[in-house]
Amino acid sequence: MKFESKLVPIMREGVDIIKMELFRQLKARLSTIYNSREPSYIGKLSGAVINELFATTNEEKSFARFAEENRALIKEEIENVATELKELRIPLTDAMRVHVICDYQEGIDSSSILGRAQELGILIVEQEMPLPKNFLNMVRKLGKSLSLLVS
Repeated sequence: MKFESKLVPIMREGVDIIKMELFRQLKARLSTIYNSREPSYIGKLSGAVINELFATTNEEKSFARFAEENRALIKEEIENVATELKELRIPLTDAMRVHVICDYQEGIDSSSILGRAQELGILIVEQEMPLPKNFLNMVRKLGKSLSLLVS
């Protein structure tokens, strides 16, 4: 169990790097679509889309209110991820699977994330389950290309 307890946080960091890239690309895309909106709105919208995809909730009142007030737009943008950000489907597929596995290791059932991602066309079902080493190598490569990781 000690090996697993050290691996889960490392894998979660990898998931977070993929989320950061999704945030970066989503924010850039939404900035062009909603160019009359303030950057803070675009940032909140991007974050809300990611939170919804990964079934996480930002409990801070202003973010919760934003998510509730913009529910329809968030849903619309989630439905666009598979087609508008298709180059992220492989990393997102791996990140969502790893996220679910990490949750499972911590006694949380978040498997519904995968079913929803499949319905949305984001999840690549035929893609093999990522082994930790392969996942972390992909994350490292992505992180370096984005200057999120230095080594």
